[in-house]
Amino acid sequence: MNYEKVKSDIENFVSNRKWQDYHTPKNLSMALSVETSELLEIFQWQMNNEKEYPKSASKTEVEDEVADIFFYLVRFCQVMDIDLEKAFYYKMKKNAEKYPNQIK
Repeated sequence: MNYEKVKSDIENFVSNRKWQDYHTPKNLSMALSVETSELLEIFQWQMNNEKEYPKSASKTEVEDEVADIFFYLVRFCQVMDIDLEKAFYYKMKKNAEKYPNQIK
């Protein structure tokens, strides 16, 4: 993935629609939550052991929600000046310390 291109494409998309004023941390975090809930809704009534796509949704519908979540997460990071890659690896390091390997 070319993350720099993704960020640039998102900035251009937002700018071309003059959405900057609406993209506040509160609004973006709420939008992120809504999109995550829409993904959850697709799988809401599946049994715990089901691993396939539900009959009520296609892979494309799932991909659409994942893409929306990604968009809002990247946009939130842009607005909040968060280096997503740095934050990810920092958190992974903390998680590795909190949850050490169980494989011996």
